[in-house]
Amino acid sequence: MSERGISSAVIRRLPRYYRYLGELLENNVVRISSKELSIRMKVTASQIRQDLNNFGGFGQQGYGYNVEYLFEEIGKILGLNTIQNMIIIGAGNLGQALANYDFDRIGFRVIGIFDANPRLEGLAVHGIEIKMVDELEEFIKTHEIHVATLTVPKKNARTIASQLEEWGICAIWNFAPTDLHVSDDVCVKNVHLDESLMTLSYNFRNRGKEKYSYHSYMDD
Repeated sequence: MSERGISSAVIRRLPRYYRYLGELLENNVVRISSKELSIRMKVTASQIRQDLNNFGGFGQQGYGYNVEYLFEEIGKILGLNTIQNMIIIGAGNLGQALANYDFDRIGFRVIGIFDANPRLEGLAVHGIEIKMVDELEEFIKTHEIHVATLTVPKKNARTIASQLEEWGICAIWNFAPTDLHVSDDVCVKNVHLDESLMTLSYNFRNRGKEKYSYHSYMDD
């Protein structure tokens, strides 16, 4: 199975397929056609078939897709069939919220939380004691960590990212309000919560303008 030349758009859709298939499994659905899946996901059946054909197809004409098999195969493609240890750097509200989330179900396990604030040292979040950032390098190398989550202020993010790369981190899930620019050897996913909310703001304020108008505080 060659994954060369697969578009980023296809890769972005894979987690949606995985989520919907997981919901089907929970509802004891054994098989589903591309048409039925397209109705649930609001994408075309041809798009689904094209996406999955990038990885071998998985369907049978006249039968459709075996839900459990397709769920497991997409999980393997996404690398979710093995547990990947992960650390969180930044133990503020967002960092602690992420530490409490159940990422184990998708193959990630938080085993370390770090911060620069000495008042947080030793406090436990989801059973994990917060450590100081000066312990990061040793922890990463001792536990062979390859994935790090950043929930630190903008001013610190790029410096920390450079250090993480130097210490062997291969993937960074970045929640700091800045884009990280590291070498091609490190995969980065920048998650900007503000931008997501601003997009939502635009969409709901411009949806069906003929039906209603709104008054903004900026008009005052």
